[in-house]
Amino acid sequence: MFDLDGVLIESEQIWDTVREGLARERGGRWGPGAHRAMMGMSTPEWVAYMREELGVDMAPGDLAAEVSRRIADRLRHDPPVIPGAPEAVRALADRWPLGLASSSSRPVIEAALTATGLAGVFRATVSSEEVARGKPAPDVFLRAAELLGVPPARAVAVEDSTAGIRAAHAAGMAVVAIPNRAYPPDAGVLALAAEVLDGIGELTPAVVGRAGAAAAE
Repeated sequence: MFDLDGVLIESEQIWDTVREGLARERGGRWGPGAHRAMMGMSTPEWVAYMREELGVDMAPGDLAAEVSRRIADRLRHDPPVIPGAPEAVRALADRWPLGLASSSSRPVIEAALTATGLAGVFRATVSSEEVARGKPAPDVFLRAAELLGVPPARAVAVEDSTAGIRAAHAAGMAVVAIPNRAYPPDAGVLALAAEVLDGIGELTPAVVGRAGAAAAE
């Protein structure tokens, strides 16, 4: 089970730039903790945060659609694909069915998978828009496992953030953590991971197999 933002594409900064820009355009506020507060939130959750906490004066549907449109456009024209990510995904796809469990909206997911050349590689993709709660709740991972027909305890999640690691762990999955350098996960949260890697280039079938075996024990 893969996360998207920060694992396959270096998009956290894009989210930060787009949401900050829109907030300022619409007379809202922005502080240094805004992006971290919204990491992992589902679309309804971060839309509510921007409206209520940042004072962005837009209808919820318009706000969500405009942010998604701007991010998807950036991904189509200048995709920040993390080096080695497509190769790592394809190596794992040769061994196991893959799922994608992302906080991004469906248009952003589709744009990102096209940009990485991975459209069709994942057998199941889930947006947090499609479940009740965003990360750190486990809903998006549980739904991806359900679509794949895989018990969560037999799945391994690849995550980069505090919210994502907590979500996958709460779903009962083994976690391989690849800490996001720009927004590193809390040190204590990394203790929940079966494996901690320096980069996705280290993500191999052997690492995933080892993480799954450790969780089974």
